Amino acid sequence: MTRNLKQTIFIILGSFFFILGSIGVLVPILPTTPFMILAAACFAESSPRFHKILLNNRWFGEDLRRWECHKTMKRTTKKRASWVIVFSFSLSIGILWGHPILQLLLLCTALILLYFLWKIAESSYDCDRYDN
Repeated sequence: MTRNLKQTIFIILGSFFFILGSIGVLVPILPTTPFMILAAACFAESSPRFHKILLNNRWFGEDLRRWECHKTMKRTTKKRASWVIVFSFSLSIGILWGHPILQLLLLCTALILLYFLWKIAESSYDCDRYDN
């Protein structure tokens, strides 16, 4: 694959994941962090400028830098993500009242998400701001 085509594909994917992550800030059922991690990974392959902008963002840059440097999360970030998962899935289960199979599927999905979230290693240290 040519370098330009590969770079273009990664920029498009990074932009797509960034948009999904941005929507996830407003829509509780759509996760923000995984999409921002994917966007950062795509931009690391294609656009150092966009990658730097993401890693230096004041809202989620610290978490992205920590993930990129150490593959860890802060306990407070895990707690916040857990509350969002519990709230959004509880709301969805409530909306689907009377549909026990769908409710059970949502409950299982939430438990799996929480399990994998809490398996991620924790750290309180941070990488410095991204200056490359």
